[in-house]
Amino acid sequence: MSTTSSVPVADQRSALWMSTLAFTICFAVWTIFSIIGIQIKRDLGLTETQFGLLVGTPILTGSLIRLILGIWTDQYGGRLVYTITMLAAALATFLLTFAYDYTTFLIAALGVGIAGGSFAVGIAYVSKWYPKEKQGTALGIFGAGNVGAAVTKFAAPFIMIAYGWRMVAIVWAVVLAVMAVVFFLTTKDDPQLAARRLKGEKPEPMSALLEPLKNVQVWRFSLYYFFVFGAFVALALWLPRYLMNVYGLGIAAAGMVGAAYSIPASLFRAYGGHLSDKVGARTVMYWTFLVSVVCTFVLSYPPTDYVVRTTSGSVAFHLETGLIAFMVAIFVLGFFMSLGKAAVFKHIPVYYPTRVGPVGGIVGLIGGLGGFILPIVFGALNDLTGVWQSCFWLLFVIATASLVWMHFAVLHMEREARETGTARASLPELPEMQTIHGAGQQGALAASGAIQNWKPEDAEYWARKGKAIARRNLWISIPNLLLAFAVWMVWSVVVAKLPAVGFKFTTDQLFWLAALPGLSGATLRIAYGFMPPIFGGRLWTTLTTWSLLIPAIGIGMAVQNVTTPYVIFLGLALLCGFGGGNFASSMSNIAFFFPKAEKGNALALNAGLGNLGVSVVQFVVPLVITVGVFGAIGGEAQDIGGGAKLFLQNAGYIWVPFIAASAIAAWFGMDDLASMKATFAQQAVIFQRKHNWLMCWLYVGTFGSFIGYSAGFPLLSKTLFPSVDALQLAFLGPLVGAMSRSLTGWISDRWGGGRVTLWVFAGMAAAVLAVLYFITIKDQPGAFLGFFLSFMALFMLTGIGNASTFQMIPAIMSKDMPRLMPGADEITRNRQAELEGAAIIGFSSAIGAYGGFFIPKAYGTSIAMTGAVNGALWAFFAFYLTCIAITWAVYTRKGGVLHDVERRRTAPSLQPAQ
Repeated sequence: MSTTSSVPVADQRSALWMSTLAFTICFAVWTIFSIIGIQIKRDLGLTETQFGLLVGTPILTGSLIRLILGIWTDQYGGRLVYTITMLAAALATFLLTFAYDYTTFLIAALGVGIAGGSFAVGIAYVSKWYPKEKQGTALGIFGAGNVGAAVTKFAAPFIMIAYGWRMVAIVWAVVLAVMAVVFFLTTKDDPQLAARRLKGEKPEPMSALLEPLKNVQVWRFSLYYFFVFGAFVALALWLPRYLMNVYGLGIAAAGMVGAAYSIPASLFRAYGGHLSDKVGARTVMYWTFLVSVVCTFVLSYPPTDYVVRTTSGSVAFHLETGLIAFMVAIFVLGFFMSLGKAAVFKHIPVYYPTRVGPVGGIVGLIGGLGGFILPIVFGALNDLTGVWQSCFWLLFVIATASLVWMHFAVLHMEREARETGTARASLPELPEMQTIHGAGQQGALAASGAIQNWKPEDAEYWARKGKAIARRNLWISIPNLLLAFAVWMVWSVVVAKLPAVGFKFTTDQLFWLAALPGLSGATLRIAYGFMPPIFGGRLWTTLTTWSLLIPAIGIGMAVQNVTTPYVIFLGLALLCGFGGGNFASSMSNIAFFFPKAEKGNALALNAGLGNLGVSVVQFVVPLVITVGVFGAIGGEAQDIGGGAKLFLQNAGYIWVPFIAASAIAAWFGMDDLASMKATFAQQAVIFQRKHNWLMCWLYVGTFGSFIGYSAGFPLLSKTLFPSVDALQLAFLGPLVGAMSRSLTGWISDRWGGGRVTLWVFAGMAAAVLAVLYFITIKDQPGAFLGFFLSFMALFMLTGIGNASTFQMIPAIMSKDMPRLMPGADEITRNRQAELEGAAIIGFSSAIGAYGGFFIPKAYGTSIAMTGAVNGALWAFFAFYLTCIAITWAVYTRKGGVLHDVERRRTAPSLQPAQ
């Protein structure tokens, strides 16, 4: 592709953007039957199968014609072929208005399909303007023209309602004809064609251009596109009909929701091309199929009624995917399909630089056939089974088969590489194409997305580049962590409202529900803390944020039916632990980005502002459950008596759009660090360090108290003071704790983390005694105020202690490393202290989070055994005494690990408070 080196940038951009605009309009015409076909179906009384054939016929033409159009583009140039294609499609679309029965509509639909062939022309034309290292991005931008499907779904319903379906066809035909003229006048012949004409060379014969199609690998390659593109087109055509019949939406609303699927599935194709250039196309394909399997499985679930036989009789309940859950799943599916479409076509100009037309044509043909065949099969499955979700059954099978096939092909390639001694890094991205490349092109698609030379301790590097990258990762991490805490603690509010909407759970059962997120979240933290160095912080943050959708949507569905079994709520409570696990990985990830001088402040901001999620959930949920935020699509309100109603499902649904936005921001905006990479075995050395276990104990006392009191305070207040609406004030405790963690780091900077921790535990022990006092006089005036203020003091102290205990960890490891590694140099010791410190932060945060389970559960157990919570509070008081003893004996007394460090403020091992 050397001919691109001297091409004017203006000509490149003109070719790219005009091709993209033209393809957008062509795609809008190509999918026109997804909207006008609905009215035609009604007018002609078509069956589902007939309707599927009608909307699929243009797809058939557009698919079959791609091969010949791709060949003609290589022979005669994309500028001419593209223009003729658009004019022919415009004429056929206009003639559609003269159709009068099913047969004539099918004939007209064949002509409309010519618009779909423009894809093969555009791919071949655009690729010739860019070098291979930029082709993924360029072709991704061009492929974003798929958004034309959304244009049709958004605009066509309004025109059709106002003027009829024929006016839609006329408008689309006129716009396409005008675009053909504008394209021809504003673009030039591609560099290869221009060079060939300058030399007087004739076009290559068709037989030579078709030569690569003899490779079986090309046909296998095409199968990937059958799913990522064919299924996209099929769903773009099928969704309006699906939404109208399954969820009862009108045609305008169905078109809008269909557009919400088509837009991300199109626009993000441009990013998919960039991502394929950056991290490698095979990686993108793996994640495309993995996520598609999950999404299609969720969407495959039909409305189902269950009857569970229990010891007290049969319990019936109903499960189905609501409209919000459906929209989220479709959005995610479309997003990853868009990445996959770009990744597939990243390979073609790299592997077949002189055969983009025919190879791209056959790949596009197979993908387009998916758009033709699948709607027909969708209709047939619906007619045969009567289950609308059957279309997703088929997509689940295709996605799973593609993933399995790809994975085993990769394993086979790598096994052969090991046997022959071939370097893994030199292997091609698509293993099935290995045999058709020379050694020089083997690594053409290999790329690494991680930052290779991260030097935060280098002042010049930090000021020039490092600070901006680190802060961007921090400020993206914070909202992700805040949402994680919000989902983790959402039960603390929901549980208190379950009896009001009709759930007949005992007090002990309710405390179990409040406690289980703490148990699962703490357990997940043990594993999550080790994940960023293994998988990369960017990928892990994205995946764990997406996982929050499962409990959020599940809560919204479960609370709407009072017959939902208790075991379902137990499962959802455990799933909320996904949010709790995120803290360990988030802290571990951010710790690597900052130099020692700023690490403490960064971790304090990440943790403190992330902890605000607890306060946010306890402030926002009581507000949103009182109004129908999502209207009809959010479900009916629950009657709580006296004419009052609650929308308890909003407690889960309200987080869904923010989770999606934050996950996308993490994927697009965060980075991986090559220096972070470490195996579990390398990090597991901390299990041999006594200070790891001691700090875990102390962190249970600080963070464990914070998260445990946050989880149990709303229900405890309601139980002890039923006449006070404490739920409206519950958010203040976590707010005080989170802000004190963020704003009091200077205290540990000034006096040392060990000494601050010692005084924090003394204050917490005194605050617990104050709580016990006000509980004993709870029937007297002012008792609730004293109880509330005592708890506010506890929350404030936990925040200070959270920062001070984390401040201790790097100081302890720096002080202890000479003893642990006496023969190592200073650089090696510092690196090991950094690694172990980050691992201990993650692991201690996991153990500390068990407080989120034990504190609420201790309340419930104490009430069940003694009828009061006093026993639990006395146990907490005794625990704080042990924390005081450990902190003094090991760290702060004269001769303790931190005694000299904390009294020598200029010591290099003393770091800012965290």
